[in-house]
Amino acid sequence: MKIGIEIHQRLATKKLFCNCPSLFEEGKKKPDAKIERNLHVVYSEVGEIDRAALLEAMNERMFEYHCFNDSSCLVEMDEEPPHSINEDALDVAIEMATRMKMEIFDEVQVMRKIVIDGSNTAGFQRTALIAVDGELATSKGKVGIETLCLEEESAGIVGENTFRLDRLGIPLIEVATAPEIKDLEHAREVAEKIGLMLRATGRVMRGIGTIRQDLNVSIERGARVEIKGAQELSMLPEWIKNEGRRQKELIEIIKKLKEKNAFSKLKFEPKDVTGIMKVRGGFIKNAIEKGGKVFGLKLAMHKGMLGIELGENRRYGSELSDYAKKAGVNGIIHSDEELGKYGIENAGEIAKSLECEEEDAFVIVVADEEKARNALNFVFERAGMDFIPGETRKALPNGTTAYMRPLPGKARMYPETDVVSIRITKERMESVMKRVGKGLEEKKVWLEKMLSRDLAEKMIRSRHYEMFERIVAKGVDGKVAASIIEDKWRALGREGLKISGEMVEKALLMYGEKKLAKNGVEEALRMMAAGKGEEEICRKLGRISGKELEIIARAEKWDLKKIMQKYGARVEAEEVVRMVGKKSKS
Repeated sequence: MKIGIEIHQRLATKKLFCNCPSLFEEGKKKPDAKIERNLHVVYSEVGEIDRAALLEAMNERMFEYHCFNDSSCLVEMDEEPPHSINEDALDVAIEMATRMKMEIFDEVQVMRKIVIDGSNTAGFQRTALIAVDGELATSKGKVGIETLCLEEESAGIVGENTFRLDRLGIPLIEVATAPEIKDLEHAREVAEKIGLMLRATGRVMRGIGTIRQDLNVSIERGARVEIKGAQELSMLPEWIKNEGRRQKELIEIIKKLKEKNAFSKLKFEPKDVTGIMKVRGGFIKNAIEKGGKVFGLKLAMHKGMLGIELGENRRYGSELSDYAKKAGVNGIIHSDEELGKYGIENAGEIAKSLECEEEDAFVIVVADEEKARNALNFVFERAGMDFIPGETRKALPNGTTAYMRPLPGKARMYPETDVVSIRITKERMESVMKRVGKGLEEKKVWLEKMLSRDLAEKMIRSRHYEMFERIVAKGVDGKVAASIIEDKWRALGREGLKISGEMVEKALLMYGEKKLAKNGVEEALRMMAAGKGEEEICRKLGRISGKELEIIARAEKWDLKKIMQKYGARVEAEEVVRMVGKKSKS
């Protein structure tokens, strides 16, 4: 099995080709305006039309886009040419390429990548190849890094044919490995290591959806398949394993079909079977009553094949159904299923109408005539493939995948004429490297000097690492900061308290300024969550030390236990122990 990974990471800069801030908040805002677009396929600079784009164009969809005054402009609406490339985003890309020992181009040319699935108002995504031929050190040897690109994020999905423009144009770094990943767990290690390197730049977004992986998987006698949208690191081995299984099962199905000489017997002869359908009820009957049609297609020598399992809740029939859906239908019904569950009462009569013999199968589609014929044509094309096709597939939550479109080719790329090429000068390279902070390994060493190994490992992976580094730089004890950020904050959240990062940072800085004792930070966060201000917090929890602590200790007759019971949240235990110990010696 050959395995490669592409990592896509959003950057915490302004958008790539305009001055809008990157403020994407899924489902949080109502649009200030809405526009509509109908996208068309175009020829590339090599005079060809990309097959994947042509397939999308067949649906002739009208797309609706939601616009937001604070995070989208005429560039995202495709009403204004792109501005020059964002310099900060370019510098982050150069830094990453340097860390992975890549060959950085002297001049960067922005390209247009044709995409007409609605994810971009312009009908293409702008992308720039920054560097090639790097490497990544792993526990199982070096893995080649083939390319590093800087590109714009797609529009956010609201619903079918509806998108939002606040996400469109956010800078993305795309890192693509060579197909040199050794096994399932190695894939997870590689993805995690690249993710940590990106975080080490201090300029990436954090949170769900800000980083995602695409997998490239193939097996012997199979084909390269790109699995899109694999967001969960823990699920990477499952998607890879299941794709290997899917291709192995398909190889066996193809072998059996060849033995039956099935491919030469396939004929595209769809028939309208609406008139003979006998259904008890359900969506088929409802569709027919509303003027819909039922079309059927015989698949010669396919009996028993469509029900063969390719993975969890996935069968060979699911593969054909995925292709049919590209015509805009909901899917297919096939003769290897229990047709009674659809309310169909005359499966034998349908088979006879389609001239099926003992070893034949059939599929039916419910739609208007044009869609039904197009859907069956896609089914026929897929059923007629005596090889495993290279495809782009969507990662499903259960660890399997579903067909999306053919693999794109060179025909989808052409130069962006509205953005001038960018020279990567020696001076720029030197400037970027001067601003580079600690690398990943340096950060690990730095963390392990102040924290336990387990806490250091947790902190380097933390989405709040940048906050931690910022707080420690201001003199706050690292152990206290890490414990609050990684443990106490999460525990308070489980109690239902809404505590923001700003609150955590403020409480820790109050501790660093000796306004709070270590044990008072947690209670201070509770008070902040209740809306209390710094003055009230200090009045109730202000740290007691020095002469004031000595007066209290004397009043409590130097009883350590009593002092801690009464004032534990306001004093540092070490200072109390020292003071009591000194008194006892005297």
